[in-house]
Amino acid sequence: MEATIIKENTNAPVREGDGPRINQEIRVKEIRLIDENGENKGVVNIKEALLLADEAGLDLIEISPQAVPPVCKIMDYGKYKYEQQKRKNEAKKNQKVVNIKELKLRPMIDVHDYEVKVKQAKKFLSQGDKVKFTIRFKGREMSANDMGRKVLDNLVEDLENVCKVEAEPKVEGRQMMMIVAPL
Repeated sequence: MEATIIKENTNAPVREGDGPRINQEIRVKEIRLIDENGENKGVVNIKEALLLADEAGLDLIEISPQAVPPVCKIMDYGKYKYEQQKRKNEAKKNQKVVNIKELKLRPMIDVHDYEVKVKQAKKFLSQGDKVKFTIRFKGREMSANDMGRKVLDNLVEDLENVCKVEAEPKVEGRQMMMIVAPL
């Protein structure tokens, strides 16, 4: 059984945009054809497929160009483009963008300042955002990393019913960071 390799005409006109090739832009000898009713007609000659599409008053659209032979469908090109755009918009609508809000603290934070940060974190988490806590150490505070760890542990305790720890506290240079996500 021999496999026939059909090379595309490299002199074919370059199509504007990134849409599929249609009608005379399809430059192969044979294609796998799906008619306007969705029935598989099998492998047919490109000229025969173009004739069938013309008789139906529709376009021949290359659906799967990487297949051997390429899969083409007889349908209205405008309708095809509309359906593609509709699918794209639907996918975009279902996407959820998660923002990361950053709250900066110090290891020697006062009680009221700490409460304000907790309140802000609860607000961000209720809006569906992740919160990145950053504790910045200055001077000799670097030798007392446990103070910063204690502040982050207290934050996790105070926010345990509204968040989960996504990234455990880690030290990078003069900072200690932790990321929490809403439940």
